[in-house]
Amino acid sequence: MDAHICREHLEKLLHEETGTLTRLEGLLDQEHEYLVANDVDALDRAGEARQSCIIALVAIEDERRSLCRALNVSADAPGLNQLLNWCDPSHQLKKRWAACADRAERCRNLNDRNGALVSARLKRVEGMLDVITGRAHQPRMYGSKGGYDAPGRNPNVLATV
Repeated sequence: MDAHICREHLEKLLHEETGTLTRLEGLLDQEHEYLVANDVDALDRAGEARQSCIIALVAIEDERRSLCRALNVSADAPGLNQLLNWCDPSHQLKKRWAACADRAERCRNLNDRNGALVSARLKRVEGMLDVITGRAHQPRMYGSKGGYDAPGRNPNVLATV
């Protein structure tokens, strides 16, 4: 493969990845709005769309790794850097690659924000269920399998404070 063909292929992949990350960023913002509004139906739809973006991103990454293997370059960041230096002496793709990495970082932060909200809500629901079931004032026991057990179920547990 010559450098020009490699550059075109990487440019196509970068274009697809940027578009997919842009869609994912919007979906994660919408997902947050749905979480705040407790809109379960919209969350289900958003989850399906988000999963579609993730599948597309994995396919793009697989194709990029295949290109690296075909050119006998490691499929990690230094290998991709080496490939970009070879096929894109103008460094235009490198700049776009950096912008794409920034967008991916924003998506990770939005996903973490949504995950923190879901986690907080689950803790709240767990607390309410403990009150309803009368377990709120019982000591919490940490079981040997890494989770909390009800007191008295397993003699080989330690109580948490």
